[in-house]
Amino acid sequence: MELPINIIFPIEIIGTVAFASSGAMVAVRKKLDLFGIIVLGVITAVGGGMMRDLLIGCIPPNMFRNPVYVFAAFLTTLALFILFRCRPFLLEGKYMEGYEKVMNILDAIGLGAFTVTGVDTGVEAGYGDYHFLIIFLGVITGIGGGILRDIMARETPFVLKKHVYACASISGACLYVLLLQFTRPDFAMLPGALLVIAIRILASHYRWNLPGIPTDDIK
Repeated sequence: MELPINIIFPIEIIGTVAFASSGAMVAVRKKLDLFGIIVLGVITAVGGGMMRDLLIGCIPPNMFRNPVYVFAAFLTTLALFILFRCRPFLLEGKYMEGYEKVMNILDAIGLGAFTVTGVDTGVEAGYGDYHFLIIFLGVITGIGGGILRDIMARETPFVLKKHVYACASISGACLYVLLLQFTRPDFAMLPGALLVIAIRILASHYRWNLPGIPTDDIK
């Protein structure tokens, strides 16, 4: 059973706007031109879904067959470019702090939505019995665009170092797949997405990070 489009579509649009905004802001900090800002914004928003579709042989990827998310990402990045071009003072710290708080919430919603729809895409493609695969599809849908963004910007991918981002997606995807064994996809979707959102918001608020190895004294 497919997820109810009237519920998931507006949530995916929110996530698309948030992801496109994050890509555009990375491009702004890298001092890229308009084309660079658009490319990073769009690839952040739809890159994960593109990677998912290529993995399961969905050719051409959905971003080309149903480009509504590409258009939403394009309009978002274009609007941000015009805004910051006309009002550069908005890039100052006191304004960016509030902007980033709002974007963190929207980003968490988008990550939750893209994670469960990524899992659902794998199920609908006939891979429902391959649990590791559909969990991976959910996670790559949620974080793949950000990985592509950071690679193109020549940065260490955000998901490898900050705020248990990928772990939130993995947790939600695992819960969704677990619940699929007992209930319908449209009932399993909400708890999975909410778990992702809750972990992301809490991790961002409390600055949770996975433990690493201190290397300051290593020569």
